[in-house]
Amino acid sequence: MSSITKTKTSSRQREIIEIVLGNGWDYMRGILTGGKSGEPKLPTPEVLRRMLIELGPFYVKFGQLLSTRPDLLPPKYIEALTALQANVPPVSWGEIEQSLEEEYNQPLENIFSTLNREPLAAGSMAQVHRGTLVTGEDVAIKVQRPNIERVVNQDINIIKGIADLVALSDFGNDYDVVSLAEEFTNAVLAELDFRKEATFTDKLRENLSKSKWFDPQKLIVPKIFWDYTTKKVLVMEWLDGKPILKAEIPTFEEQPENNIRSDLSTILFRAFFQQIYIDGFFHADPHPGNIFYLDDGRIALIDCGMIGRLDPRTQQLLTEMLLAVVDIDAQKCAQLTLELSENISLKTNIARLENDYNIMLRKYYNLSLSQINFSEVFYEILEVSRKNKVKLPGNMGLYAKSLANLEGVARQFNPQINLLDEIKPLTIDLLRRQLFGETPLQTVFRTVLDLKSVGLRSPRQLDVILDRLSSETLQFNLQIRELDNLRRSLDDSANRLSFSIVVGSLIVGAAIISTGATTAQLVLLSNILFAVASFLGLWLVISILRSGRLR
Repeated sequence: MSSITKTKTSSRQREIIEIVLGNGWDYMRGILTGGKSGEPKLPTPEVLRRMLIELGPFYVKFGQLLSTRPDLLPPKYIEALTALQANVPPVSWGEIEQSLEEEYNQPLENIFSTLNREPLAAGSMAQVHRGTLVTGEDVAIKVQRPNIERVVNQDINIIKGIADLVALSDFGNDYDVVSLAEEFTNAVLAELDFRKEATFTDKLRENLSKSKWFDPQKLIVPKIFWDYTTKKVLVMEWLDGKPILKAEIPTFEEQPENNIRSDLSTILFRAFFQQIYIDGFFHADPHPGNIFYLDDGRIALIDCGMIGRLDPRTQQLLTEMLLAVVDIDAQKCAQLTLELSENISLKTNIARLENDYNIMLRKYYNLSLSQINFSEVFYEILEVSRKNKVKLPGNMGLYAKSLANLEGVARQFNPQINLLDEIKPLTIDLLRRQLFGETPLQTVFRTVLDLKSVGLRSPRQLDVILDRLSSETLQFNLQIRELDNLRRSLDDSANRLSFSIVVGSLIVGAAIISTGATTAQLVLLSNILFAVASFLGLWLVISILRSGRLR
């Protein structure tokens, strides 16, 4: 690191310490000044939110990312961070114009026939302007704030340094804060490349352009103009409309407003249900500002920079978890939580995990399905997991946050909405897809191959188990009722088997000797072996008959 960079970082560290001290967070003061790092103590949600705003754009973005991880933070913190916005003034038009010219390396008149100098929105990483391409299309132009990449890289170094210190504590080990810091900083760096957001937007647009569950013509994702999109500039289709909670919904005599709202709510739920449970690729930030009601009556999803992904196995486990909650099955919930987890801490007490689920589910004993708030249920599942040191993958947090945002928007937009009524018609199709897939024949082939694989592996696995048993490297710690009776029964069986082997060996030996006997001594030895074998065989038969267990 150069001396200039070190000087800038030291200056930034002093600034951070001043902000932390100004907000009274003593734990962080100890960390930044080289003190001991014990169990972390978070500031209150309001103090944390205020500190992040004062620390600047990177930390605001960091807080926004944290708000998508209810698997890490309690609900009050998630709520405080959800509406977090950077208190930053918009960048002057001169700087924006210079950034555009540097990116395109040509006069802007060659690309845009008009450009609105006043920003429509200004955020921590970028601001948005409206314009018109020379080809006539109205567009929204998202331009990265100048020098933001340098500021972000500087703060990333500090964040990683703090994570290394916190990693020395038990908390740091339990939550692997170094990996978490790496995950969050990579997420911030990814948002600095607008080409990734453009790719996500295109993918979402393609997935939602076809559906059996809703009319794709009534929902839109803006088109990306790739010819004018770069790492620092994103150009997308302009959509005339307003955020869904601020829009005026028209009323028609043949279709009252409440019916229009109901239809739009159904489209929203089904679109997200498809994203989550079918496509496994979903818009992870459906807050009211990212869902628009357009002038032509359609719904639009915008700002697709934050995307969640779910693999088929996770989709199936989440469906089973939903059914386990409905059945008030604490044991199944605990089992599914462990199956979802990335790794299980040695501190995880399985019995306590199940008991915590039992306590959580009691409140739903006498509720009908229509009364259950499913997003709240999944928040509670994440809280139980966090309490029991079960680390769930980050996409679980995005899933719960997305579901909570969606349900919150839908209930504000249409208070009469019933989530169960919205998803009930889709459940049979969903279960069919999870059981048989899109192509049942392909699923059958895959099952046959899996069975073949199990058949081929089983003898080898049995051989490994027997080898470990013989070498005493495999240990069992079992507590079974009436184990003594079982042991005696096994001993009797083993003894009888041993006698049978001995008798058979004596008979075979005697037969071999008698066949080649040329002297009186060999004939005598053969007769003795036959006699001993006959005696032992008779004794074995009598013992079996006396035990009464011949059948």
